Amino acid sequence: MGGIDWDKTSGISNGGTELMGRWVEERLPKELLDRFQIMMSQFRHAEPNKVRILWCHLLPKDPQLAHLADGGWRTYDRIVFVSNWQAQICINRYGIPWSRCLVLPNAIEPLVVDDRFDPVPADRPIKLIYTPTPDRGLFILHHVFNKICEERDDVELDVFSSFKLYGWDDQDYQPLYDALRQNPRVNYHGAMPNDRLRKALSSAHVFAYPSIYPETSCLCLIEAMSAGLACVHPNYGALYETAAGWTMMYQWQDDLNYHASSFYEHLMTAINAVRRGDKGFLSRLAAQKMYADWSYNLDTRAAQWESFLRNIANLSPET
Repeated sequence: MGGIDWDKTSGISNGGTELMGRWVEERLPKELLDRFQIMMSQFRHAEPNKVRILWCHLLPKDPQLAHLADGGWRTYDRIVFVSNWQAQICINRYGIPWSRCLVLPNAIEPLVVDDRFDPVPADRPIKLIYTPTPDRGLFILHHVFNKICEERDDVELDVFSSFKLYGWDDQDYQPLYDALRQNPRVNYHGAMPNDRLRKALSSAHVFAYPSIYPETSCLCLIEAMSAGLACVHPNYGALYETAAGWTMMYQWQDDLNYHASSFYEHLMTAINAVRRGDKGFLSRLAAQKMYADWSYNLDTRAAQWESFLRNIANLSPET
């Protein structure tokens, strides 16, 4: 068997890594993929007579990448990273030759949105949305949003977040989910299929993401940018690279109180800007969408993957 090397866990997961793998698998010729063993983030076994590729979505310090040290990178004929931030840290950390590596960022199908760049009617609430997993800053959003609700009554928050997306147990975060449900202006939805999530993004106004996780890329942010949302997040990990200066980004703080304070200020700025509906602000969101749709286009990325694979299809494994 060739192509994406699925295991029992990744085969049932609907996380960003797995979605990317399925999208590429759907778009590339099967006869081409059959010449490769493409491992999603970690090594499990070596298929004979296959050109081996590590498609790395993990953080550089993740224990599952420890095998790359001391020449362990030779296990793979090529290593594909999802951001330059991730690639350069891994290359330096594990002594990987640049010639073995390639950066192919994550990608999406651009979102179709209606009336996104018109002012929000005065009688409609400003809708915030959070879509990453709960460990990446949801508790900060919970406290900040409660504070905002004490100050104004024209905001709502939709939370699409659960480890059940990966088929994992979610009990540790149940108290947080219960606390979110206590606010009548919060709609907690849990894990939802990607098509429903994209529909929700298309009707939201602000992507609220006080990240405490150093993303290697961020499909959630890319989709929010494509939806034309005002995206509020820190410059942590590869988020600054993914955003490319188009979003309402702020300086990350390791002190959680300072982080929450900075996030609150920027989130209020975004909410006020959406409420005013300034032409310049709405035009910038439209330009942000154009950038995301062009830079992170899935069809374009699939063509880049195909070109990459055809160029190395005749490599002898482990060269």
